[in-house]
Amino acid sequence: MAVNQDGKREVLGVATGPSEAETFWTEFLRSLADRGLRGVKLVIADDHKGLRAAARRVFNATHQRCRIHWMRNALAHAPAKQRTAVAAMLKTIFAQETKAEAEAQWEVMADALREKQPKLGALMDSSRDDVLAYMSFPREHWTRIASTNPLERVNREVKRRADVIGIFPNDEAIIRLVGALMLETNDEWAVARRYMSLETLARVTDNPTVRLPAVAT
Repeated sequence: MAVNQDGKREVLGVATGPSEAETFWTEFLRSLADRGLRGVKLVIADDHKGLRAAARRVFNATHQRCRIHWMRNALAHAPAKQRTAVAAMLKTIFAQETKAEAEAQWEVMADALREKQPKLGALMDSSRDDVLAYMSFPREHWTRIASTNPLERVNREVKRRADVIGIFPNDEAIIRLVGALMLETNDEWAVARRYMSLETLARVTDNPTVRLPAVAT
């Protein structure tokens, strides 16, 4: 799914694969590029190394690691009794007004935590750029692009409908069910209010508007 240059959310495609390896993501993203997708600025996902590599290869796009899931990963490295305090420390990073200030605060927090929580310090050292990538975009977009949370409602609906079926006989059956749901979702988004304003999108847009068929198999 994506946000197009009209500021509306849009379903780009649907596909199935045996795993989320780089090979699958490269094939899927190339299928979108072949259908006309251009100008991808940011790919938002969990810590999928395959997707990150594929997005860089196909679209030369920046990767945003879901901030919410990263926080859960980070707290898993802290002792249970200290997680509340560690969470409060990490949240000070995301409360900063600019990316430069957030990066500086990130280093301060990493230094403070590294001595007693070496695994957490190592995670912070390796993930800063991915977690703070959203701050390179207009501030008005930050809550929309910092995590995968905007997709969670759709994911829950896919799971709810799939659970009714239980076992699918083949990939085509999955595509029919999920594709139908995505068509419904895409139609809802088409008539809904803009997800991002045209004024803020204009600051990052440099490509002509491209609209793709809602579902690709």
